[in-house]
Amino acid sequence: MNQPLMLNLIAVTGLFTLASCAAAPETSGQMNKSTEIMVMEVSPGTEVATLGAGCFWCVEAIYQSLEGVAKVESGYSGGSVKNPSYREVCNGTTGHAEVIQVHFDPKLISFADILEVFWETHDPTTLNRQGADVGTQYRSAIFYHSEEQKRVADIAKATADESGLWPSKIVTEISPFMGYYSADDYHQDYYNNNSTQSYCSMVITPKLDKFKKRFREQLKEGL
Repeated sequence: MNQPLMLNLIAVTGLFTLASCAAAPETSGQMNKSTEIMVMEVSPGTEVATLGAGCFWCVEAIYQSLEGVAKVESGYSGGSVKNPSYREVCNGTTGHAEVIQVHFDPKLISFADILEVFWETHDPTTLNRQGADVGTQYRSAIFYHSEEQKRVADIAKATADESGLWPSKIVTEISPFMGYYSADDYHQDYYNNNSTQSYCSMVITPKLDKFKKRFREQLKEGL
């Protein structure tokens, strides 16, 4: 193999690696253990949606922009290992998915509306993968908190499949919420605090710009 071609391959490989959530720079808190939350602290008049759609930094940034969303938190759900660290989850051995908890006002935005954004802002047809992020920790998942959320999720999934929104079949997991572990503080509000970091500028910013064009009427004022 000639040297220019080899250098090009190295450059492309490096770019692909930089565009991976697990490869992004971490702080000294990376080995901290998460905290399990079994009973959600929910403000009166607020509901919670627990969603997995790839790297939680991307998903958090999107849902923070929606009118009617009061709070978004990043963490882990759907696994069997207690108090996992970020690195353990990234290794794909805990069974957890990276998720966000969306606290929303159902008078301003419905669970069905939350799911409309969900289907259109990640690829729900790729099993255990979103772009360069590969593994069960990046699976597409809805962890429902009630039978009503399950009903809405089942209908929304079938409707999205039938609409042809995606050319392939949707493989999103719909499972009951069994517990949640909050990720370390440095994962929270990640994009807003690290927008110039390579993963943010290469992956999150383009996705966020596309989302804002598609859902501009549902954005918070000033966005």
